Amino acid sequence: MIAVYRWIVVDLTDIRAVTADLPRSYEVLVRDQIKFRVGQIVYLAVASDEQTIGIGFPREERAAALAAEPDKFLPPRPSEERFRWIRVRLDALEYDELRELILDAWAMCVPKKVRAEYFGDNLSG
Repeated sequence: MIAVYRWIVVDLTDIRAVTADLPRSYEVLVRDQIKFRVGQIVYLAVASDEQTIGIGFPREERAAALAAEPDKFLPPRPSEERFRWIRVRLDALEYDELRELILDAWAMCVPKKVRAEYFGDNLSG
């Protein structure tokens, strides 16, 4: 039997599917760019060409991610460097990795209680 590998590039439809049920998350259009927010905090921004996303990402892990996977991760723009942010090529992601990145970025923006309720964590434990 020959194994067939089919690469499916994630896109805006996948991003919307992941973000659809996230508490306090909403989509906005700002200067022709789609962004996802919690309150006023942007945790994901889709480039206008929909080939890359900017996403919330721990600053302390950014250099390691850029060094380990330079074909996937791009540094933030100079104006974004002070933020917990990284850019990612969508054609380098599979759906599960996209989902993990989005959930991690969203979790950095919501209150601990909201995050714990969503993930089913026990805060008292």
